[in-house]
Amino acid sequence: MPDDANSTAIPDSSAKKRSDTLIRVVSAVVLAPLAIGAVLVGGWPFVLFWTVAAIGVHWEWASEILGLPRNPQAVGAGTLAFAGLVAGLGHPGLAVLVLAGGLVAMAVWFAERRAWCVGGLAYAGLVLAGPVVLRADAVWGVTAIFFLFAVVWATDVLAYFGGRTFGGPKLAPSISPGKTWSGGITGAAGGVVAGLLVAALAGVPNLLAVAALALVLSAVSQAGDLFESAVKRRFGVKDSSRIIPGHGGLMDRLDGFLAAAGTAALLGAMRGGLDGAAQGLLVW
Repeated sequence: MPDDANSTAIPDSSAKKRSDTLIRVVSAVVLAPLAIGAVLVGGWPFVLFWTVAAIGVHWEWASEILGLPRNPQAVGAGTLAFAGLVAGLGHPGLAVLVLAGGLVAMAVWFAERRAWCVGGLAYAGLVLAGPVVLRADAVWGVTAIFFLFAVVWATDVLAYFGGRTFGGPKLAPSISPGKTWSGGITGAAGGVVAGLLVAALAGVPNLLAVAALALVLSAVSQAGDLFESAVKRRFGVKDSSRIIPGHGGLMDRLDGFLAAAGTAALLGAMRGGLDGAAQGLLVW
């Protein structure tokens, strides 16, 4: 006869892992269509989507992780909202200047924990500035965002499952004990393949250069994930919040994306200007 006491005392870790995975999948299935729909619609709905996300990320950084007083939170949220309004009116370049002005204001007004105040607004600003600058390109904007989605999402998913499947040496054990080199490699490979698929379907030329770009953005995405983990570890926080079931907070969900989006927008703007950043990113 089975020992009921012993059987209930031993936790079913495999069942818990399956449950966590299911929650992550369901959350992704709900959120992904919203993000994709915003890209396809464009205009102010797209800007509004990323403005709300940026304000949410700033709130998590300032309130949930750092425990900053309300004044820095209000200045940051106000700056992001105003930048979103300007971008929604069709001026992404001016919106970037608004964000830059907010960073200066943070640096001047909040001497206490100045670096963290400025860093929080810069971090959240990437959530808004990166996608908005890339989407502003009338010809290649949609393709650039979908390319970015493909690289980051494939990197995230395949790094998660690759790490769980193959295990092995840890990537950065002092920062994020769960991440492995095997996960990083499978994630990067998946990001390159997914990015190439989107680029090929969209008719982007010079796929070899696009593959190199996808690899860079995949690595940046994983570095962004590690950076967020380092910040949370520095302040003893496990999740940035519990807004998204299975993922924690917006920072936990967008850490890799905002790093890749900011890098992609910067690379594109350097080659094609703010109005042609997507073309500058993809067309080599």
